[in-house]
Order: sequence, then structure tokens, then C-alpha cells
Amino acid sequence: MDPGEWARLEAAVDEAVRKAAATEIMPRFRQLAQHEIVQKNGPHDLVTVADRRAEEQLTVALTALLPGSVVVGEEAVHADAGVLAALEGEVPVWIVDPVDGTRQFVHGDPGFATLVALAHRGELLASWTYAPALDLMAVARRGGGAELGGRPLRCGPRPAGKVIDVAISHYDFTTDVEKAALSGLMTEGVAPRPCGSAGLEYLDVARGLLDAVAFSWENPWDHAAGLLLVAEAGGASGTVAGEPFRLAGGNALPFTAARDAETAAHILSLLTAVG
Repeated sequence: MDPGEWARLEAAVDEAVRKAAATEIMPRFRQLAQHEIVQKNGPHDLVTVADRRAEEQLTVALTALLPGSVVVGEEAVHADAGVLAALEGEVPVWIVDPVDGTRQFVHGDPGFATLVALAHRGELLASWTYAPALDLMAVARRGGGAELGGRPLRCGPRPAGKVIDVAISHYDFTTDVEKAALSGLMTEGVAPRPCGSAGLEYLDVARGLLDAVAFSWENPWDHAAGLLLVAEAGGASGTVAGEPFRLAGGNALPFTAARDAETAAHILSLLTAVG
């Protein structure tokens, strides 16, 4: 795809994401009825009518923009886990989280986002991170850098001697085994805290407002957009096996994304030292 075609596609995806948020998400923000909120796998794993309808709208819009492409969306996978197989296929894949931070959305907290990434044969090509209640849109293109509101994004190196601020898997969503795996970060010089919307935590890393994230789950819709955003802003990522994160799964966990390679390496050294 030539630069002009890429620019047109990026603009069209931007418009589709904003439209889905404007028509299906924001009208329900702080307006949800109880029957519009459903538990999926427990009291902390929620889905709303906004999640479902926004994903449906994005599925139609995105596949129309790129004929032959398919969507791997959080709600579609919840209904049919076989949808994940598309990540290992030959056609372009849109990876969609319609409302990343559903719990925040349900509680009227503006810290939620719509996440879209485009991948092909396991390689991330572009991503969009949109926080409609905060009016933030971040875009990344593989090899083309990252932008927030049209301005270049750069993580920047962590200041020497600074305590490492890390957002980690939220305690409500982690098993005892996962908590133990992350326990290496409970050490001097590191300040871990439970994460909110994963997409917005990645955005804060890309902005240089957060030093790193460390997560113990691998759902691609939570991580794809943010991993590319951080990489194109100059950051680094990796799993405890010393390998890149694989969209199709089977990763050694936990993994990290950080504002610079040195910080990423330090986080991984602490995580791999556990046990």
C-alpha cells in the first residue's frame, strides 16, 4: 500500500472509531441501565450493550475499508473462541476492543478507550487508541512513528535514579499464581500499582508519563494497539522468555512494555528472578 493509500485508510479508520464511540458508547456513558450490564466470567469481568454494539459497528466498517480482512474482537471471541484462529491466517486482521476498561465505563469513570489494531501474519501494522471521554486519539504505524492528536509521541528515557512506576495486572483479575509471578516488582526502586484500562496505560508509557507496564494475561485486543504505540514512540517490550509478544498467544508470562530498552530489561530481570 502506497503512502497515499495508507493515509486514506488511517483517516477512514479514525473516522470509523470516532463514529462508533459517538453513536454506541458515549450516549450510554453514565446512562447505563442495570439490564444493559452483564457479567461474563465473574463480577469483575463485565460487558455492556455499548461493548457489543460498538464492536458490531466497527466490524462492518473496518472490513468494508479493507476488503478480505476479518475482525478478531473481544466480544466475538467470547462468543466463539475459534475466531482467534484468524490471527494465524493469511488475511489482514483487525484486532478490536470496543470498550477497554469496561469496569471504568460502567462506574462512570472516563478512563476507558476503544482500541483497534491492524495485523497481518502476526505482524502489527497500525493501531488506534481512542479515549472518547478524554478526547484523546493516538495513532501508530509500523515504521512510521506514533502520534497523539496529530503530534509526534516519544517515550523518552527514564530519568536516572527515578523510581520505576509500573502499572501491573489488576489484583481483582489475577490468580495467586499470577500475583506470585509479578511479585518480583515488589522491591526497592520500583513502584507497582494496579492498572486501569490497559490501552490507556500503554498510552501513558508512550507519552513518558508511566515507566512501564507488566501484565500476566495475553488477550490480543488488550495489548496489540498499545504494544505498537509504545514501540513506535521509542519504547521496548518483551516476555520473560526474552521473546517478542506473539499476538496469537502461547507467550511466556508475565511480559512488559517500557519507555526504553533499559527499563524493559530491568523489569524482565525482576520478573524472571521470581521462583
